[in-house]
Amino acid sequence: MPSFKIDTSTAAVFVATAPTPKLVNKQTGERAVDRETGAGLSTVGLLISDDGEGNLYQVTVPETGIPEGLAPGTPVSVVGLKARDWENEFNGQKRHGISFRAVAITAGV
Repeated sequence: MPSFKIDTSTAAVFVATAPTPKLVNKQTGERAVDRETGAGLSTVGLLISDDGEGNLYQVTVPETGIPEGLAPGTPVSVVGLKARDWENEFNGQKRHGISFRAVAITAGV
């Protein structure tokens, strides 16, 4: 499925929730990894505000692209943010949504 670049150059971006490991299987604790680099993946909640509208996004980022000590309320910049739609079927029910992925998050604006 195609992905779409998201321009955050005019937005205010803050950490809403600290990074947590992204899991492939919650029962076994198997962590998701980047297919190209093998780096572990984490999910970070970001509040992105632009043009008078703010939204919370759960963004997947390789652990190599997350600075140490990233805490809620920290102003950040997002590098290479993309959105991609997805659809799957689980237990006979179709689900769909949009996933967000970034190359890195940098502290400060």
